[in-house]
Amino acid sequence: MQRNSERMTQHPIAIEPAPHAAPAIAADAPVLELDQASVLRGERLILEALSLRVAAGEHTAILGANGSGKSTLVKLVTRQLYPLARDDGRPAVRVFGRERWHVAELRSLLGIVSPALQLDYTTDTPLEVFDAVVSGFYAARGLGPDHRPTPAMRERAHEALAQMGIAHLLGRDMGTLSTGEARRVLIARALVHRPRALLLDEPSAGLDLATRRHFLESLRVLARGGTTLLLVTHHIEEIVPEIGRVLLLREGKALRHGDKAGVLTGESLSEAFGMRVRVGRDGDYYSAVPA
Repeated sequence: MQRNSERMTQHPIAIEPAPHAAPAIAADAPVLELDQASVLRGERLILEALSLRVAAGEHTAILGANGSGKSTLVKLVTRQLYPLARDDGRPAVRVFGRERWHVAELRSLLGIVSPALQLDYTTDTPLEVFDAVVSGFYAARGLGPDHRPTPAMRERAHEALAQMGIAHLLGRDMGTLSTGEARRVLIARALVHRPRALLLDEPSAGLDLATRRHFLESLRVLARGGTTLLLVTHHIEEIVPEIGRVLLLREGKALRHGDKAGVLTGESLSEAFGMRVRVGRDGDYYSAVPA
């Protein structure tokens, strides 16, 4: 392996995207393929020979303790990090069947929602809700002087806001919204492209119990509507019933991967979190508490 191959991507901005200009890919192209992917930081492997395949419609949770490699995996998927080069020349990471993407093209297929992203939209200069959503077409924070949304783009933005049940927030500044409201706006922003998949990185962080449950119900609606969910979390309570497969990480390696019922066991979670864990179940939701 070539240890100097890890690097940060650049994020070019598309100024005049067409609302229907999603790249042509096969309908059955896997959302994600990791083939022995490794990432090095200094002298430490943050991810080590990780393999994972997520087919279209195969809702998947990536679960692990803090420091297990979840954030690094997210950066691989979003192309913020590249893996170590393989000796055989084969790509270690492919998203929708391709190794390389222009960020604006990838965003039309893969929406991203995270608390870290939310900070960019709720701090600093004021940003109105509709502008936050429609600017998703430009991979930008808000509309710049060269951004001219077409009527089709504006229509899609209104559709996405209605889809998330937040059309009543129009005219509000992002900084005045509750955490749950702002999180839904970010999903609406991702949905303007009608993406094939959503990558949700700790999506319920900062939400109270009631808000979290309402938020998770909105994710269930998206999953049933055909949007593939990739959920990255350390809380098994966030794994909605529609998610059928789980990758359990420990110290940058795959500890378990497979059917949800087979992975979310007390034995597996105890090993992953380094303490005895008891797993419970309430209907189609799982929970875990120290044993």
